[in-house]
Amino acid sequence: MSRTPERKPLHLNAFLMSVGHHEASWRLPESPSDGGTGIAHYQNLARIAERGLLDSVFLADGPVLQGDPGRRPSSKLEPTVLLSALAAVTSRIGLIATASTSYNEPFNLARRFASLDHVSNGRAGWNIVTTAGAEAARNFGLDDTPLHHDRYRRAAEFVEVATKLWDSWADDAVVADKEAGVHTLADRVRPIDHRGEFFRVDGPLNVERSPQGHPLLVQAGSSEDGKDFAARYAEAVFTAQQTLDEGIAFYKDVKQRALALGRDPDGIKILPGIVPVIGDTEAEARALDAELDRLIVPEYAKRQLAQRLGIAPDALDLDSELPDDIPTEDEIEGAKSRYTLVVELARRERLTVRQLIGRLGGGRGHRTFAGTAEQVADTIEHWYDSGAADGFNIMPAVLPSGLEVFVDRVVPILQERGLFRTEYAGTTLREHYGLPRPANRLFDDPAAQAVRPGTGLVEAR
Repeated sequence: MSRTPERKPLHLNAFLMSVGHHEASWRLPESPSDGGTGIAHYQNLARIAERGLLDSVFLADGPVLQGDPGRRPSSKLEPTVLLSALAAVTSRIGLIATASTSYNEPFNLARRFASLDHVSNGRAGWNIVTTAGAEAARNFGLDDTPLHHDRYRRAAEFVEVATKLWDSWADDAVVADKEAGVHTLADRVRPIDHRGEFFRVDGPLNVERSPQGHPLLVQAGSSEDGKDFAARYAEAVFTAQQTLDEGIAFYKDVKQRALALGRDPDGIKILPGIVPVIGDTEAEARALDAELDRLIVPEYAKRQLAQRLGIAPDALDLDSELPDDIPTEDEIEGAKSRYTLVVELARRERLTVRQLIGRLGGGRGHRTFAGTAEQVADTIEHWYDSGAADGFNIMPAVLPSGLEVFVDRVVPILQERGLFRTEYAGTTLREHYGLPRPANRLFDDPAAQAVRPGTGLVEAR
């Protein structure tokens, strides 16, 4: 395959989900029964990913019990707590957690991620989500999900507040001068005095500026609002595209939006999800994929699909195509981009509901691929060289075996082709992604400072 010599090495993130991304992975004999909560299981996965020199591991999250608990392991530990435990048994791998801007407060979340960045010596990342679904809303005293656009407005202000809080301590604030009896320079710690539409936060944060300055900012929505948000704030984007053309179009779109906002497009790394099922031969890989699909319980999966489509389960016939009278994307308030991806996949390939459930069982809309290690490396290289990705969000169908085979068989091929690192060059997550440490807007940018009237104290604008 053609490869442009000046292109930088690709980035690889391991998306860890209990015992695997496939709907039925938990039913395999190898799968641990405590896959959702077993700390030893997750520590093992983190060590495997670090052995493979991957940039990071990622834990998804949501403030609601998702789906029918009979369907698959549903218990989830709070991800920043879990990542703190993973930080203790690793030294280089990045640690990314999802946290919602809809159901958190900026001060608490900024503190949590600053703490994780300190605990891990600069390896923390925050996957910013707005959280859809009435079930989550009702866990926080709301009757229904806030409107899609309103959630993104709140998310934008949330990130602005969090970054101000991370900047509320200058890098040189802590001097620990025992002789003078001065631990921290008071004039190098400042309030942020934020007054906005959604939040009133005085600050400063009660945690000093962390090793990375700001944790890496990740985003995972692909709606129009989501792409605008990514272009303005994200430094990495986890996305889902089924075809190469869709991947190229998304890549160009987000990069162009970033450029229009005055950002360097290379400052946003686009990582589509891929669910690899790997065998010694293509036939072996396809047999494993078919066995996993055979273990799906159709009734569970049908209810989950109906919920995503906003219709009653009885409206779906397993052996028929999707009905014509399903909602449009404009009528869906939550997860708009994933809704569109699922419907377009079903329509384009004329899939029955049963076939669609099988396609979604591997990765909920992410691209699945069954083949040999060489074939997986080929498809990664092809997407990368075609301008559809800066790297990939690796989503093993089965854990830990799927991650082990990717690290032991696919990574060496990518290294031989000059596409992936052969050793870590840095120690922080930002260094892995080739991104700079952010300047402190409150102390390094004079334009962002002003004197608070009547006090003589400096405040952030």
